[in-house]
Amino acid sequence: MKIPNCLLLLLALGYSGFCADPLPASNRDYVLGPDDGLTVNVADLAEFDSKSIGVIRVDHQGDIRLPIAGRIQASGLTVEALEKEIANRLSGIMNNPEVSVAVAEYRSHPVSVLGAVRNPGVYQVTGPKTLFEVLSLAGGLNADAGNRVNITRAVSAGSLPLLNASTDKTGQFYIGELSVRSVMEAKSPEENIMVLPNDVITVPKADMVYVVGAVNKPGGFLLLEKEQLSVLQAVSLAAGLDKVASAKKARILRQSSPGAERTEVVVNVQKILDGSAEDVSLQANDILFIPNSLAKSTSARVLDAAIQAGTGIAIFGR
Repeated sequence: MKIPNCLLLLLALGYSGFCADPLPASNRDYVLGPDDGLTVNVADLAEFDSKSIGVIRVDHQGDIRLPIAGRIQASGLTVEALEKEIANRLSGIMNNPEVSVAVAEYRSHPVSVLGAVRNPGVYQVTGPKTLFEVLSLAGGLNADAGNRVNITRAVSAGSLPLLNASTDKTGQFYIGELSVRSVMEAKSPEENIMVLPNDVITVPKADMVYVVGAVNKPGGFLLLEKEQLSVLQAVSLAAGLDKVASAKKARILRQSSPGAERTEVVVNVQKILDGSAEDVSLQANDILFIPNSLAKSTSARVLDAAIQAGTGIAIFGR
């Protein structure tokens, strides 16, 4: 059995990206919509020479205007169904008209992919696509992507088949989220839902904790879904304490809400390392600051520098 290229790449990248094999140039099952550009050819009918009529745009009412055939409702039809409709219109002037329709510009099925993906933007969905296939169009997830994916869908477009889906305050949009890990591990494959035109897919960055100061490898570390990171674990991820570390005077710089002033939580890391004190759990965006024992004091300026360093350094490998 041949393994699809998509699966081979997925296995190679792990959680860092998703893939989808390229779409064929022509998609006869594609459902047309406003703003799509079409080329229409009819054999042995000069009025339909592609060079003379060029690209025909589906207007905002969903119609196209053709020579002889007149105004035709194209929105909601597949390419194949539109060919049959045009042939039916022309059957009064010629026998068995041979009609060929191709999509020159896909513009009616936009899906927005935002956040921690490699190439955020608006993508045209040219056929039935799952959430992971659309994420592949955006290049897959960044290394700092969180495990949650948020989806917003207009109520008028249809239901959002996620158990936690709910409507926003206006009642015009469904909002839901899913776990990337659950889908990848086949625990919740049903959450790899089909994406609809005008859906908005947002991938938030993962929460992080930071370790700065007298450690061997200062930086930021990803706080994965439902994972708690303790002071001891954070010190370990930072490759341990520096020789001049003053572990007894460590502090956790914590922010209660975005934009709020950070508060200090004194923590004796030395006792935690010795096993004489309980380990302390860190929260998202906490900064664990290990001061230098050679410094006479830890001033506000030093702490501010620690905050700037912590929020500016990120280590994604775990």
